[in-house]
Amino acid sequence: MSTSSFSRRNALKTGLAASLGLSSGLAFSMDTKVSRKESDTKGHNLPFRVSLNTSTLMAYELPVDQQIDLIAGAGFDGTELWMRDIQAYLEKGGSRAGLREKLEAGNLVLENIIGFSNWCHDDPEERKKALEVLRQEMEIIADLGGGYIATPVMGMTQLDPANFDAYAERYRAILELGDQTGVYPLLELWGMGALHKVSDCAQITIASGHPKAAMLLDIYHVHRGGNTWDTVDVLNGGRMPVIHMNDYPATPAWNELTDGDRVLPGEGSCPFGTVIPKLYHAGFRGGFSVELFNQGYWAKWDAAEMLAQSYACTVEVLRKAMEGVG
Repeated sequence: MSTSSFSRRNALKTGLAASLGLSSGLAFSMDTKVSRKESDTKGHNLPFRVSLNTSTLMAYELPVDQQIDLIAGAGFDGTELWMRDIQAYLEKGGSRAGLREKLEAGNLVLENIIGFSNWCHDDPEERKKALEVLRQEMEIIADLGGGYIATPVMGMTQLDPANFDAYAERYRAILELGDQTGVYPLLELWGMGALHKVSDCAQITIASGHPKAAMLLDIYHVHRGGNTWDTVDVLNGGRMPVIHMNDYPATPAWNELTDGDRVLPGEGSCPFGTVIPKLYHAGFRGGFSVELFNQGYWAKWDAAEMLAQSYACTVEVLRKAMEGVG
C-alpha cells in the first residue's frame, strides 16, 4: 500500500488485528527468529532471554566480531548489535557470513540491530533517502540472520498531534520494506525524544494498520518520558520481541535524567517486582537486553567484568521479580 492511498479507514480495517493485539495482551506473538535450542543452552530457567545491547561495551572500542565472542562467552542468550559497528567490520574486509557464523557458534539470538535513519522526517526528500538507507541495512541484517531493526523518530524535536495519521503512514512505509526484506522496524520510544509517550507510540503502531507493527520499549526511557508503569500491561507483550533492560536512580527527577544515569538492573529504583510480572502476564517472552552508557562502570571494569555484572544483575532481578508468578 502506498502512502498516498493510506487512510484512517484502511488503518482501522487492516489494523484491527494489530490493535487488538496491542490492547489485549492475549492475541498475537511476533515471529522471533531464534536460532538456538534454548532449553539446551540457557544458563537460567527464566521465561525470557537475557541479552546484551552492545552500547554497554561502547567505551572499550571493540570490533563487532570480538563483541560477539565476549557476549557469547559471558553466557548471554542474545545480542543487539549496532549497525555502525557492523559496517566498520565489513569495510575492513569482514563478511556478513562470518558474523552470522559467529552468532550461530555462540548460540546467540540476534535480537535487533540499532540503526538511525530519518524515516519519519517531515521533509519528503529526507524520508526518501532514509528508506534507501533502511533497505540496505535490512538486507545486511537478513544476511546475519536477524529479523528486526530499531527505528526511533530521528530528525524530529516534537510530534504534532494533528499529524499522527501521517506518522502512521511513514511507519507503514518502512514496515512494507520489512515485507520485502524479512526484517521489520520496531518503533522505538525515547524518553528525551519527540516520541517519549507510550500512548503516542501505541497510537502510531496501531494506526499503521500493518500486522508486523511493534514497539521497542526501554525500562529507562519509559521512566524518562514521564510514563506510568500502572498500565504497561494494556500492551500486548507478545508483540514485542525485545525490551531494553536497565535501571534508573531515584534522583535526579525523571525529567532531569540523562543516558549516562542508567544503572544496572537492581541498582536503581525501578519497581521490577511489579513491572516484570505485568509484562509477563501481558505476554512478553522475548529478550531483556541490557543497554547502558554508564561512565562509572566503564572506568571501574574491563569488558569481561562489565558483561559479567550485566548478566548476573539482570538474571537476579528477573528471578526475584518472577518468584511466585504463576
